[in-house]
Order: sequence, then structure tokens, then C-alpha cells
Amino acid sequence: VQLQASGGGLVQAGGSLRLSCAASGSTFSINAVTWYRQAPGKQRELVASIGRAGTTNYANSLKGRFTISRDDAKNTVYLQMNSLKPEDTAVYLCAADWTDYSTDYFTWGQGAQVTVSS
Repeated sequence: VQLQASGGGLVQAGGSLRLSCAASGSTFSINAVTWYRQAPGKQRELVASIGRAGTTNYANSLKGRFTISRDDAKNTVYLQMNSLKPEDTAVYLCAADWTDYSTDYFTWGQGAQVTVSS
């Protein structure tokens, strides 16, 4: 499984962005896709995840502003981010956990920089 993140950029506070995480390879073996973010000088934190059955999970602090979804036909997971705040500035990374022949794997995509100006 390979992941390609896109959609980052510069946005003013209060604006919106949508990140995409396109998967390729053995996409049928993906169990869940998770978005993380890492701000300068801070630890990486979980943003949201979506499981095989469509179950979603969010960081409590982001519920109501961020929405994770997926388009199975495009093998793509999206992160819609609304009402963005300067503190949302970070590198956003998508990751997938997947299973192949009973072996579990974890793959990172490259990061997408999100910068929110005040």
C-alpha cells in the first residue's frame, strides 16, 4: 500500500481546506486510514480515522470542525477541515494499517503542510 497526500496550503483563520489521501497497491487490505498532524515543537497527534466498515473516530478537540470521509471508487480518504484556527497549523500526514497474508503493516504517506494565518 502506498499513500499520497495532497490539498494542503495557506488559508486564513475561519477558512476551510480539504486534504486527500489517495491509496494505491493492495487497497483491499486496508483496515483503517488515519490522519495525524504534527506542529512545530509538538508531538504528533491523531486527528481522525476511518475504518473498513466506515466507522470514524476523531480527536475530541476537533469534533464538529473536521470530517473524515472516503470514496472507495477513488481509493481516497478525505479530511474536510472547517473553521480553521491558527493552532491547526501543522504538517498533516495520512497513514494506513493493512493486513496481507496475516501480517500487519503500517504505512505513512508524505505530509501536507497546512498553514492558517490569523
